[in-house]
Amino acid sequence: MTTSPAPHDSVRPAAAPDPELLAPPELNPTAWTRAAARTLAKALGEFAYEEIVEPVPADGDTADRYVLTLDDGADLTFTARRGAYGGWRVAPDTITLDDRPLTDPLAFLVRARRLLGLDGATLGHLIRELSATLAAEARLDHTALTADRLADLPYAELEGHQTGHPWLVLNKGRIGFSAGDAARWAPEARRATRLPWIAVSNRLAAYRGVTGLDTPDRLYARELDPPVQDAFRAELAARGLDPDAYLLLPVHPWQWDEILLPLFAPAIASGAVVPLPADGDLRLPQQSIRTFLNTSRPDRHTVKLPLSVLNTLVWRGLPTERTLAAPAVTAWVHSLRDADPFLHRECGVILLGEVASVTVEHPLYDRLPEVPYQYKELLGAIWREPLRLPPGERARTLASLLHTDPDGRAFVAELVERSGLAPAAWLRRLFAALLPPLLHFLYRYGTVFSPHGENAIVVYDEQDVPVRLAIKDFVDDVNISAHPLPEHDAMPDDVRAVLLTEEPGFLTQFIHSGLFVGVFRYLAPLCEEQLDISEADFWALVRAEILRHQERFPELKDRFELFDLLTPRIERLCLNRNRLHMDGYRDRSDRPHAAVHGTVPNPLA
Repeated sequence: MTTSPAPHDSVRPAAAPDPELLAPPELNPTAWTRAAARTLAKALGEFAYEEIVEPVPADGDTADRYVLTLDDGADLTFTARRGAYGGWRVAPDTITLDDRPLTDPLAFLVRARRLLGLDGATLGHLIRELSATLAAEARLDHTALTADRLADLPYAELEGHQTGHPWLVLNKGRIGFSAGDAARWAPEARRATRLPWIAVSNRLAAYRGVTGLDTPDRLYARELDPPVQDAFRAELAARGLDPDAYLLLPVHPWQWDEILLPLFAPAIASGAVVPLPADGDLRLPQQSIRTFLNTSRPDRHTVKLPLSVLNTLVWRGLPTERTLAAPAVTAWVHSLRDADPFLHRECGVILLGEVASVTVEHPLYDRLPEVPYQYKELLGAIWREPLRLPPGERARTLASLLHTDPDGRAFVAELVERSGLAPAAWLRRLFAALLPPLLHFLYRYGTVFSPHGENAIVVYDEQDVPVRLAIKDFVDDVNISAHPLPEHDAMPDDVRAVLLTEEPGFLTQFIHSGLFVGVFRYLAPLCEEQLDISEADFWALVRAEILRHQERFPELKDRFELFDLLTPRIERLCLNRNRLHMDGYRDRSDRPHAAVHGTVPNPLA
């Protein structure tokens, strides 16, 4: 008598041999050690800045030498320069542990875990996130270009060579990505891709657009070739579905496989969500990971997609309420600029508006306010205006000015040399391009963006001289004064409902922390080292530009006092403290924010 095998005993032979295990080429001693040493120096400097650790001057006559005693009593010593806002600039090649060179930030994390005040769960996740960050840094080092070659790259390609957030130590952790995902989707992979689309029933999806894009058909006419639109409609009709009852949007392939297929399975089964093919355009992921520039058709919109990956401080989804309101916020901010001759004509400031959006509700999560916020940011899309410049102008993110090539040459030094200007004159032009529009929005309209290195884009002329500012991704970061201002009286209700408000004394923090602490704190020492501009002179030039703007608009004197950028001290915002001490890796129902810890001296006072 024979018996049939149980179903779980029926194993089919493999269709193909097991794949060979390969290590990425960047995981080699040279690239790893260089990336690790740089990251260790960054960790020491940023943890000291936020007073997570408090190094003390070392004994002896060696200037700028500091010591930190670890959990086991061993002394870690290093050389550091102190800078503006109480910052630290640690030299990677000077770090020693009991007089032996140390380059391993993972070893530091483990041996200083009690000094850092870490609980076990946070430590475990930190090791993972730091390891992923180091692997990404090693990939960047393995493929690094010299400053002169970087200066010739177009805007979209230059993004793939940047090293990420200068302040956050764990800036490329990307929890949720595998090693293969990072090799495919991270900006440093520099791999353009065709994005698939989906159709979503208008019972779940909602569309918003600015004037001129106020219907989805107008957007699709710009973004999709007619044969692609026809193919999408035919696919829906073949399933017995009404194409006019659906909205179309691209989707990140990782998000579809990892998040949407499991969590929207009922909607997919019912036909409320329908997968479609990719369009024909190649798109390149930018530093924010979830944002794609169209490299096949640069005249088409940049697309921003949710990605349920934990990176920097937050899950990189798209908040439903802000996605829905993005076009209205864009229209309001554009109206301020377009009605103001100083912003529109003199500054020529470019506001890359988020001009259309599709928001998709999850049938359950969006009705449960107590669930983690990551589950309410799962599906949607935002279309942002592309950066269009006249002949003779080119753009680079502000973050690129902090880049240093493998030979130690700063990117800013390369641009200054190409311009033919004296370093001080070039910096004056930089500050004159960046500051006036930001200051005018603050003083005149009680409105701030977060002009950090990736949101702020510097536009240059043919000689690589800075001429004006472009701002992107501003809808997420627009904040307005909680103090009533007449300029806000005409603000539409849907805009007022979604914008965050801050008291005047804290509203200035968005410029201090986003631009001065978050970018200039690192740019100033680079200029001292490579352009022979002392830090004192650097900050004097920044202050002079602020005062020049105030002299230009004496009628706003009360606003200069209300939004005072020149106070002797400012609150110390802390980004790394959030991960180490406040939120860690726990789920929460709303997005976390930067911590505040004490105050620091203001170099502009």
